[in-house]
Amino acid sequence: MIEKYLIEHCSPTLANLKTANLFSFKVGDIKTLNESIRAWNYELNEKGIYLSLLNVKNNLALVYVYRRKKLEEDLKKDGVGEILNIYGYKNTNIDYAINTLKERLKFSDNFPHEIGLFLGYPLEDVKGFIENLGKNSKCSGCWKVYSNECEKIKMFNKFNKCKKVYSMLFNGGRSISKLAVGI
Repeated sequence: MIEKYLIEHCSPTLANLKTANLFSFKVGDIKTLNESIRAWNYELNEKGIYLSLLNVKNNLALVYVYRRKKLEEDLKKDGVGEILNIYGYKNTNIDYAINTLKERLKFSDNFPHEIGLFLGYPLEDVKGFIENLGKNSKCSGCWKVYSNECEKIKMFNKFNKCKKVYSMLFNGGRSISKLAVGI
């Protein structure tokens, strides 16, 4: 069940091109979902890829797929801690930060603005989104872009190409474990 979403939404993370991706889907049985996430973690953790159930609301599950090492690096970048602090994060320890994000999602009807930092979005674009209330972007793809438009368009094209190639390989019989790039 999760395989389809991993390919459709997380190929750049599987390919080690992007820190993280999210996907959501209607879920019937939370226990089965948790078992599935546990099984995928067993299979993918050795490659540095982790799955985490961030939230379930109205039978809609939000699953976070991330590269732990990349996320740790992203959270330590200059300026990231300051933004997270504004939203109540006391530090940038990866487990603490993910748990705080889960709490924020639990009590919010919208995605917390800082979620882009957990997805590997550039700090300048996360700041631009927050400062402009999501308006006035130069372009958008995986996220709204507020600076270095040409560079981000190339990046979006790379992500889209990755998704197409991974979909083709997966549909041709290649397993996600084989497609996932190790660390």
